[in-house]
This record gives sequence, C-alpha cells and structure tokens, in this order.
Amino acid sequence: MLLENGRYTIQGLSVEEIAKQFGTPLYVYDASKIITQIKTLRSAFTGVDLRIKYAAKALTNVNILRVMKQQGIGVDVVSVNEARLAMHAGFTSADIMFTPSCVDFEEIKEAVDLGFAINLDSLPALEKFGQTYGHSKPCAIRINPGVMAGGNYKISTGHIHSKFGISIQQLPQILEVVNKYNIHINGLHVHTGSEVVDVDVFLKVADILFQTALHFKALDFIDFGGGFKVAYKEGDKITDIAALGKAISNALQNFSKTYGKPLQAWIEPGKFLVSEAGVLLVKSTVVKETPNLTFIGVNSGLNHLIRPMMYDAYHDVSNVSNQLAATKQYNVVGYICETDTLAAERDLPEVREGDILAIHNAGAYGYSMASNYNARFKPAEVLVEDGKARLIRKQESLEDLLRGQIL
Repeated sequence: MLLENGRYTIQGLSVEEIAKQFGTPLYVYDASKIITQIKTLRSAFTGVDLRIKYAAKALTNVNILRVMKQQGIGVDVVSVNEARLAMHAGFTSADIMFTPSCVDFEEIKEAVDLGFAINLDSLPALEKFGQTYGHSKPCAIRINPGVMAGGNYKISTGHIHSKFGISIQQLPQILEVVNKYNIHINGLHVHTGSEVVDVDVFLKVADILFQTALHFKALDFIDFGGGFKVAYKEGDKITDIAALGKAISNALQNFSKTYGKPLQAWIEPGKFLVSEAGVLLVKSTVVKETPNLTFIGVNSGLNHLIRPMMYDAYHDVSNVSNQLAATKQYNVVGYICETDTLAAERDLPEVREGDILAIHNAGAYGYSMASNYNARFKPAEVLVEDGKARLIRKQESLEDLLRGQIL
C-alpha cells in the first residue's frame, strides 16, 4: 500500500474505493508484493539449488496459494487439510512438505499415502515411521538446535523448552532408531522461530545441521526454515536477506564439498512473503472521548486480527479517509467483548466516525487465525492482481455460523 498524492493506493487503485466497493471489515492482498518478495529470496541465494516452500499456515486462501504456484515455488504444510487446500490450488504432492507437530500418527500415514515429503519432529513419530515403513519411504528430521531466537518467546521454536523438533542432545537416540529400522533419512530441517534478525543465528544453526548431517549418508537437502523479519514500522530492523542468502549459500557450498555431493537448500518463508502484502480495512464506528484517552472503536477486533492481543504484535495504522488532517493520539480498539486493543497510543490524522482505517502487515496470521468469537462473521478477502481488485472470499453469514450445528 502506497501513499500517493494524499491518498492510499494498491497497484494504483484507491484503497478507500476498494473499501466502498467490497465493504468492511476487509482483508486486501497485493499479489505484486508477494511476487517481489519471492524474487528477493531467489536473487539472494545464489550458487545453490534453492527450493522455496511457502509456509502455508500464514495465509491459506487458495487464490494466494495459486499466486505461489504460478511463481514456481513449493509449499510447507502442518496439516493434511492445508495440503489439500494447496492441491486444490494446483500444487502436486511432489511440491508439498508435511511438517506436523504432535499429530496422531494416522495423519502422518495419510500424508505418506498422498505422496508428500515427510518431516518428523519427535522420537515416537520416528519410531512409528520406522516400524511402519522401514527403508521403503524417505523422511526428514526436524532438529531442535537449542537456540533461543525470534521476536519473543511465543514465536521462538528452537530453544530447549520448545515442543518443536527433536533435541540435538538426543542425536544418539535418533541414530539408534534410524539404524534399527534402516530408515531412509533424506533431509534435515530446523526452524528457530519467527522474526529472526541476526544472520549469525542462522549460521550458528546451520553449523549444527551440518555437523548432524555427517551422520546421515543419503541426504538430498538441508532445510533452514524461515522466520525472516519484516518491517512493521518505520525504522524497524529487518533480516538482511542479501547477506543471509550469501552467507547460507556459501556455507552450504563449502559443506557440500565435505559431504561429498551438492545438497539442495530449502527455506520456508511464510510471513516474509505475505505479511506486507496484506492490509485489514476497518471502519471507525465510534470516537469515544474519556478523561484519559480517546478511543477509536472499529467494526473488527481480535476475532479478525489476534496478533496484537496474542503476541503484543505491533501493526501500523493509517487513516485512509482523512490522511491530510492534523494528528491526534488514539487507542484503536475492536468490538469484541474482551480487552481488544488493536493499536495503542497512535498519532493519527483526525479520525471521524465512518472513516476507513488500514491496519498494515495483516497478510500473515490475520485471516488464517481469525475466529467467530462473539458470533461475529469472518470478513471478506480481496486480491489485487494485475491492477484489478477481485473478491476471493465472501464475508460469512448467519448460515455459516449455523452450518454443522444440530437442532
């Protein structure tokens, strides 16, 4: 979303006009931004066989998945249902990496039957996989490197207290199970968390993977995960993708010589691809003055964007309707019967009842984590592609809330 001559636009289209056409609350995604992010990754990782696997949990609308498919990248899923959505969007089983956590083994068997690449993150799952398939089916192993990294504790996944992955300290047990059943391990995987800024953290984790890889003689790839930091406000420190790509590419090239064959480099960006591509458009429903604060109530809330309340996540906010007015300080709050602050202590151009506000960086973990709390409808979604805005999901109705209920 750009500010041009006093108005906000997406691919030249007025954001305010998009809100008028499709109503609010409304998620709007810019396909061109997604494509730009993919190109950024490809240009950064050079000299290696790079495989990008979009972390679908960030945003699973099949139209977004089709944009990914058209760009020739794969997809990383954490459930069979995510995989089925990806296949509906045109991905084949060969494009899909299945990385579950704490699922019933029956779901893993279903994923094997569907032909997905399998990535296991627990010793019990690895044991059952060996008992069931022996050497007949390959799988990767998700390693927990014991490294604390990421934006905050809730989105850090590689530390010793995380449920994710098999601890690197349990490597002897991993090797025991693998040798017992002669399991074909074709990849090693790690994901240390979200919003990792320091390139040295990625290199530290890569070195752990490389040392582990020496114990497995039939690897095809090393999966470095994702978690690349994007900007949420002006001045934010972000992951230097050019530096990261160069460092990881060089490290993998050097290790491949030691290993004896070139290994593919896999990465799994989710938020990096879609966060900045999405905005949530909401309407100001009330300007509520109190002795201490001025609240802007909007027709949305944590049921549509839970990240501020769940993660203390910062999302920039713009007044699309009155951008040139003098600024005042506001708390932007939702219509949910909970403490429901979307943005606190924000200086915004004067907000009037009925103004359209845009909540930025809403492409990742916005709609995908939305709920029907307070019996509210989930919003519509719009994709702007090739200079045209089109509806890609209708706003829900009462029939959607009643579907599946039995009287």
